[in-house]
Amino acid sequence: MSIRVKLSPRQQQVLGATVRHYIATARPVGSEALVDEFYPRVSSATIRNAMGYLEKAGLLYQPHTSAGRVPSDSGYRVYVDHLITPSESLSRQVDQLLSTQLNPEELRIEALLRGAAQILSTLSGYIALVTMPQTGAAQLRHLQLVQIDSAQAMLIVVLDSYETQSTLMALPTGQDGTTDPEHLDRELQILTNFLNAQLRGRSLQEIASLDWSELGRTFDRYSNLVRASLAELNRRSQLAISTQILINGVAEVLRRQPEFSEIQQVQTILQLLESEQDQLWSLIFESAELDNTGKRVTVRIGAENPLEPIRSCALVTATYQRGSVAVGSVGILGPTRMVYEDAIAMVEAAANYLSDAMNQSLN
Repeated sequence: MSIRVKLSPRQQQVLGATVRHYIATARPVGSEALVDEFYPRVSSATIRNAMGYLEKAGLLYQPHTSAGRVPSDSGYRVYVDHLITPSESLSRQVDQLLSTQLNPEELRIEALLRGAAQILSTLSGYIALVTMPQTGAAQLRHLQLVQIDSAQAMLIVVLDSYETQSTLMALPTGQDGTTDPEHLDRELQILTNFLNAQLRGRSLQEIASLDWSELGRTFDRYSNLVRASLAELNRRSQLAISTQILINGVAEVLRRQPEFSEIQQVQTILQLLESEQDQLWSLIFESAELDNTGKRVTVRIGAENPLEPIRSCALVTATYQRGSVAVGSVGILGPTRMVYEDAIAMVEAAANYLSDAMNQSLN
């Protein structure tokens, strides 16, 4: 969402100063406060005129008649889109923390994501949200065919998330209607090695649509059986695509952010986080994936959030990728009175780190 409003350089400065002061204090901002803190050589009347224009433009408002001004959702939007630059130093700090405290080669995917969420919430003071990778987009790490008896084998698939799936597969019989167990074991092992060489690094979706004539004549009699079994695993994964969201920092944000002091508001947010994750997952993953602005990070402010429980919040998200495919999302949920330049930098750095970790898992 973009707000189109024409502001003079002075009005931009006053809007930026008002937002920064309100973020720092959580109190309505008066012209005297801006003069004292930002513009000691500018008269209060000049600042008041600029604030009056910003209020008429819908970028500031007065919560009470005698109070100072507070940024509106539109004011925050202009601030985010035009008046800030994400903190490069904080981005480097996040990357260093993630790199030194988490090791993709030693941790399972879920442990890695939980660690990233904890670091993100601790640094930001907000709620960190990290979605588990999409099973349908997960890539094959290892495949094994194990003989059960003369008529069937078990196809075991290990994905790069270390999730294991299996299904039973019928076995072809010899020309005389019998199969030698030792010969079949050797044949299955050769086929296992061949399939790993051909399929490792491909997603279940991709494997299900491969041209199986590429398997070659040696394994022609297995091709339809293996293809059907892998297609079944892909079908199951599509029916059970993970919408689990790893959440960290709820207690911290309740303690540190005054906006979350109202019990009723907190209860609706907690219900969304605990019981309605499918709705939240669609928002933080699909909206980021489909965003066509060209920006890496998606920022939703206040009423821009379609879910009622978080319409007083800001949600900053970015997808992490495997290759060029978005497989999950990382984000921060906090009050609209958020340090956006820091939140954007942290989310982008975390998304970049998780993307690198996803791609390292197959190397």
